[in-house]
Amino acid sequence: MAASKFPIYSALGANLAIAITKFIAAGYTGSSAMLSEGIHSVVDALNEVLLLYGIKRSQKPADANRPFGYGKELYFWAFMVSIMIFGIGGGISFYEGVNHILHPVIIREPKWNYIVLGFAFVFDGFSFITAQREFSRQRGQTPFWQAVRHSKDPSTFVVLFEDAADLVGLTLAFLGVFLGHYFQNPYFDGIASILIGCVLTAVSLVLARESRSLLMGESAEPTIIAEVTVIAEAHPTVHKVIRHLSMYMAPEELIMVLTVAFKEEVASAEVTRAIDSIRASIQTRNPAIKQLFIEPDTLPSES
Repeated sequence: MAASKFPIYSALGANLAIAITKFIAAGYTGSSAMLSEGIHSVVDALNEVLLLYGIKRSQKPADANRPFGYGKELYFWAFMVSIMIFGIGGGISFYEGVNHILHPVIIREPKWNYIVLGFAFVFDGFSFITAQREFSRQRGQTPFWQAVRHSKDPSTFVVLFEDAADLVGLTLAFLGVFLGHYFQNPYFDGIASILIGCVLTAVSLVLARESRSLLMGESAEPTIIAEVTVIAEAHPTVHKVIRHLSMYMAPEELIMVLTVAFKEEVASAEVTRAIDSIRASIQTRNPAIKQLFIEPDTLPSES
């Protein structure tokens, strides 16, 4: 399984510790932006728990009820995480900001907010760097956005986007607290909270789109399909690969169906042996192809 747990554990520990300090600072100073950031950290911590649960569930072996395995559990829970970022994190932050504007309160003793934000930036920065390194390792030389769109491991890019949103949110919270205290204007704090909600909503939409695509089923990369086709057509009994179907069930769990036209002179018994040989060759070169079905067929008459 390609899903890496270390960035998730790193983010979970950071978010739990930071959430407690943010709520304490928000209660002491009355800062709306700090309260929104505390809610943000709690939602992020819960998201990490759900991702870990999804990874664990996805590793269950196939059984009679799920003959193709439980790999898509990871994709389902990644999609749920993206919805929670929007529904809970973004929604509550936006509501809290509007409420603070309607019922403004001047921030008291902002130094505690600055202390908490400083520690939070350090911990979230470490978590972000950890997730960024893991994602960079997986994507190699692939451009960032292309890697996000093509990635089959949501556990890494979900944490990466969460941590990036954390750092942006902390910056907005700092500006809200500083400007609100400097100008003695509580509306800056409320506006910062609304902007934090907007950031979380934007991140949620991006993650929901990518997670939905994985949940619906993405096919194998063209390079894998081309390699499989070359291996199959290199077998002496094969005339041509007519078509192929494939779908990712998990980051390193691919199901594939090949329709193959065998040469006319090949006997039925030899076709059976050839199928076993082709399957073994393909799965040796591509271990991620856990389920491979090869169906013999004839070429269309016009061919």
